[in-house]
Amino acid sequence: MTTTSDHILVNRAAGVLTLTMNRPEKKNALTQDMYAALADNVVAAQSDPDIRVILLTGTGDSFTAGNDMGDFASAGNGPRGENELPPVGRYLQAILKSEKPIIAAVNGLAIGVGVTMLLHCDLVYASPNATFKTPFVDLGLVPEAGSSLLLPKLIGTQKANDMFLLGTKVSAEDAEKMGLVCSIFTEDTLLEEVATRAKALAAKAPNAVLLTKSLVRQDRGDVAQQMADESVHFSAQLKTAEFAEAASAFAERRAPDFSNI
Repeated sequence: MTTTSDHILVNRAAGVLTLTMNRPEKKNALTQDMYAALADNVVAAQSDPDIRVILLTGTGDSFTAGNDMGDFASAGNGPRGENELPPVGRYLQAILKSEKPIIAAVNGLAIGVGVTMLLHCDLVYASPNATFKTPFVDLGLVPEAGSSLLLPKLIGTQKANDMFLLGTKVSAEDAEKMGLVCSIFTEDTLLEEVATRAKALAAKAPNAVLLTKSLVRQDRGDVAQQMADESVHFSAQLKTAEFAEAASAFAERRAPDFSNI
């Protein structure tokens, strides 16, 4: 049975499965229930002959602000064995292993996993007001979703370190120049433009599309292992004083103080 969530809108039309993160009052911050719904829908799409393309987007002014800190800290993120992955792990595995193309329409703020999930998308489009930020170190954590391997390969080591180590925010224009984004459309036309492209892709020869995606990504054999290695370090960091201070500072809306750690 596919997990449902009021915060994930599901639409199927013209061969396209559109999954919309719908928690605008929280900048579409992801909870475990949202991850579960996303994971189940992506997995189910693989065996659904009526679905040929998956489209990810968000509501309001955000794609997603990343993990809901309170929900995430209380649920934990540790590896639980191959058949007992937490919802976030199931979602990351689902997009990593998806045979069907995934398209993202980044309609605004993209933070943390909001950026790293894009590295598993086959086409990424953005509005001019979209911004990209990976503040893992700022939170006492490490990159995830295989991003420590994929992002340097995509944009170069220096730019990746600027995003990972300093948490530098990247504009839509710079993201396009880096190759993180394919094209930029106006805020009012983004979803329409991306939906048009998704429908066009869904209408193409299905096996040729699947084979082309597979060929383009066939050098990614190390991503699953990188994702697993990241998860070990990420889970360990969740139990440290660094993360405790970062989480407290986030909740209290202040700058974290790591001087005594």
